[in-house]
Amino acid sequence: MLRALRRSRREDGAVAVEAALVIPLLCLLVFGMIEFAFVMRDYGSVSAMVRTGARIASTGADHGPGDCDTDATAPPCAPASTPALAQEAADAVQRSGVISDPGMINYILVYKANNQGYPGPDGNTTMPSSCAGFSNCVMYKWRTNIGRFRYASGSWTSTSISACFPGSAGHPMDRVGVAMDATHTMMTGLFGTTIGMHDHAVMDFEPLPTQSCGASEHQ
Repeated sequence: MLRALRRSRREDGAVAVEAALVIPLLCLLVFGMIEFAFVMRDYGSVSAMVRTGARIASTGADHGPGDCDTDATAPPCAPASTPALAQEAADAVQRSGVISDPGMINYILVYKANNQGYPGPDGNTTMPSSCAGFSNCVMYKWRTNIGRFRYASGSWTSTSISACFPGSAGHPMDRVGVAMDATHTMMTGLFGTTIGMHDHAVMDFEPLPTQSCGASEHQ
């Protein structure tokens, strides 16, 4: 009887040691899966938002310059040195509702895409963190006090946009890109505190009606 009791105590001790070793690893695995799921959710949201913004921007080649009305119901101001389509793209990102906290978005870039889908001259394959040094590029940032994305920097003259099908050597059809930089805050803190997320989408401008295009733009 005493021998059996001693054996039982040894087995209980072994189980306790095994549990002490396994439970932390199990918890790490479970929390890691949860953390990874939230990261993938937000990354999917970023990808969906840039596609939404690019799709809306691609329909606005003829929407003219930005609007700076000041009445009580006016939209956020977008200077005349920017195309109206850029603010429309930023507004579309907000309306998409695929992310619960727009404040996690550090900035949005709306730009004329080169042959690689990036701002700047053909051949550039680097996405900048601002429009500084790049023409035909505008940046928007989230303004918590008004709950909207607002113009931050850059310029892109709306009249320079070429969207007359099929284009020509002198006036090739342009493409518009929307890029986003966001910061995901880690829930558990076991794998760091934040992780950066970046994505961009590029679309051809929808061709303008023939009556909107001058003869020189088809030659």
